Amino acid sequence: MKTRLGCLSNKSDSYGDFSEVLPSALDRSTRCKLSTDEVIRWSDSFGILLSSKYGLAAFRTFLKMEFSDENIEFWLACEEYKKIKSPAKLMSKANKIYKEFIEVQAPREVNIDFQTREETKQGIQEPTPASLIVVQTKVYSLMEKDSYPRFLRSKIYQDLLKRADTQCQRNSV
Repeated sequence: MKTRLGCLSNKSDSYGDFSEVLPSALDRSTRCKLSTDEVIRWSDSFGILLSSKYGLAAFRTFLKMEFSDENIEFWLACEEYKKIKSPAKLMSKANKIYKEFIEVQAPREVNIDFQTREETKQGIQEPTPASLIVVQTKVYSLMEKDSYPRFLRSKIYQDLLKRADTQCQRNSV
């Protein structure tokens, strides 16, 4: 039993190789530039982190290890939802998002207050591309204030910074 609990308690600090996060096909100088400049930029703002393909991948990996990836998956689903033009597809996608993330006891329920949940439920009765903006903004804010600072302090992010610095120092010699 202690062994099992020990594995769980170390889960957020254990991860495999991050080669799936950083681009392997890039030449060394590009990887070095990406590694140093971009990885450091991720700490400038949450928006910068999410706008980076590799920053988003690293953050998603971190959240999965924290067992809290429902927030970023919800946010990404909302980003896709906003691009839909067809009213029928809007209705279908809104209902799918509601059932997966917003509904009480949803499989990947996001942490939102009752009022927001009810307003969202009403808003998707006749969905528009903006129907999920309020709830998406609340989840974004939650990630920005809670998960993002933890990510920046995490072993994952710190190791990515170290690897970036080490790799660039090796490449410049």
